[in-house]
Amino acid sequence: MSVDLPSLLVGSYTATGGGNATGISIVDDGVARTVAVLDDPSFLAVSGDRVYAVSETNDGGVSAFRLQGGALEHLWDAASGGDAPCHVRVDPSGALVVTNYVSGTVTAISLAAAESYSASVLASDGVVLQGSGASGSGASGSGVHGDADRLDVPARAVAVEVLPDASGPVVDRQESPHAHQSVATPDGTVLVADLGGDALHEFRVAVSPDGVPTIEPLRVHHVAPGVGPRHLAWFDGDLFVAGELDGAVHRLRRDASGSFVVVATTPTFEGDVGESLLSHIEVDDAGLVYVAVRGRDLIVVLDAADGGLSLVGAASCGGVWPRHFARVPGYVLVANEQSDAVAVLPLGEDGVPGDAVEQIPVGTPTCIVPL
Repeated sequence: MSVDLPSLLVGSYTATGGGNATGISIVDDGVARTVAVLDDPSFLAVSGDRVYAVSETNDGGVSAFRLQGGALEHLWDAASGGDAPCHVRVDPSGALVVTNYVSGTVTAISLAAAESYSASVLASDGVVLQGSGASGSGASGSGVHGDADRLDVPARAVAVEVLPDASGPVVDRQESPHAHQSVATPDGTVLVADLGGDALHEFRVAVSPDGVPTIEPLRVHHVAPGVGPRHLAWFDGDLFVAGELDGAVHRLRRDASGSFVVVATTPTFEGDVGESLLSHIEVDDAGLVYVAVRGRDLIVVLDAADGGLSLVGAASCGGVWPRHFARVPGYVLVANEQSDAVAVLPLGEDGVPGDAVEQIPVGTPTCIVPL
């Protein structure tokens, strides 16, 4: 069955992280091709014609590209401010916010300063400065680039904040802070999920008129020990937290003091958690909550429309180890990391996915962005 889908950008693990891809892929008409050679581009963000990718390596990096005509043109690079960056997002402040999992750090990169620096260097003499970090091989100006092709933005365009030292009861996963994802809040602040410290850290991110970013810590919102908050989503003013380590989705609401309190918690499966690890979470406009469960290889659907959180149903993710997914009209597209494929799942009338109608071969997929 051939499914009419938009073009997709797919991030993956490469050989550096034990994966089978060579970098960032673009999928057109069910066929994937590499458009940027980059070590472990495990998460992507798209804003207009700009594509931002982390390089989830020990010495992490971020790379920016221009998307044009189905190709990626390399623009600039920056240090991620920590080890193993696993998420990147364009913030309304004008900063690119990066979370570094292993080091437990949050980084803000001034996009205006990065773009200005890149344009000035390339316009002056076309010389691209040498640096360290994301690697590959090829020529500057294309999506394929190596150390000699790096254009590193100045340090003044990058701000780094270290999460407070904390740990949790899951000893092998919560020995220290692990920044996993950031989201903007309706209040103009930024929340960062700390899987290691069982906390949500709230910051104010700003960029000065001369392009200098700042990260101001505001408060820490604690969740129950052992939750392991991974990804976050908003609906109807409430925050939904995927607990990677406790197998549950938690609905949080601000109280009069501004603190987040839990108003509902729902397990996504029955039985012991074991090696069942929640990954990505999204909520649609009708209040249906979608969350992926690795280990059990499920897409679970919950209903949040009535102010609570109830289970609607669950379905196979169409592969093994659903790391991430994206919703497009009529379908859920699942990046099944250990299946080397993106599964195309049709949505039923109740919002629960059906069996996969197509498998799109992509090496070790970890992130999907519809274009």
